[in-house]
Amino acid sequence: MLSAGIDIGSITAKCAVLENGKIAGTRVIFTGYNAENAGLRVFEELLAELGLESHQIQKIVSTGYGRNSVKFSHKAVTEITCHAAGAIFLNNRVRTIIDIGGQDSKAIALDHTGKVKDFVMNDKCAAGTGRFLEVMSRALEVDLTEFGAMAAKSSSPSRISSLCTVFAESEVISLISKGEPRENIIAGIHESISSRVGAMAMRVGINPPVMMTGGVAKNSGVVRAMEKKIGASIEVHPLAQLTGAIGAASIAQEI
Repeated sequence: MLSAGIDIGSITAKCAVLENGKIAGTRVIFTGYNAENAGLRVFEELLAELGLESHQIQKIVSTGYGRNSVKFSHKAVTEITCHAAGAIFLNNRVRTIIDIGGQDSKAIALDHTGKVKDFVMNDKCAAGTGRFLEVMSRALEVDLTEFGAMAAKSSSPSRISSLCTVFAESEVISLISKGEPRENIIAGIHESISSRVGAMAMRVGINPPVMMTGGVAKNSGVVRAMEKKIGASIEVHPLAQLTGAIGAASIAQEI
């Protein structure tokens, strides 16, 4: 059976195709201003890459903030459910999930069967999300892909006290004007994120193994800061950014 999962996030649109329970292929593109168009495009581009036609995909599940814009999906499922299903697909031993996406962050606790038993979500503020990091990247004039390596060189992380993205950006600009090394500021930004999101995770309970999902999981500096905050090692799968799409495709295999 061929199934597809489409995850429309605020920054990127992801698609995963499963064939008989195994990953056949994945694709990530920028969402842009038109979520409906992004969902169709990422789906069609992945099918072209795999040499498949749309009629060959038997079931499609959409997720993410733009899930209802995917008009051709058979079912729309919440991000919480799909990230849980995706994490279990990648490692069926996972019991705690920390997801940091473009516009929200969440912590999910799973029971011994891999089902969601509790979660906390921040979708009201950009602090502790990919958008927060994007804003800081522009302020520092440093590419986001360099954040992890630069933070590792920090001797003394700067203190970023504000939890508001706008005020935190002002703090960063002030630190830059005072000549604070970029690596210390970046390390401080990572600690600020880990403080906010780590506190959310501890509210649902830290039960290893812990997996981090979402695009921000590619930032090794955030992962290190989060491990320090929660006092546990964090697993990051190479397909972390695609966890929601994989989970959606996994659910589609069952409907």
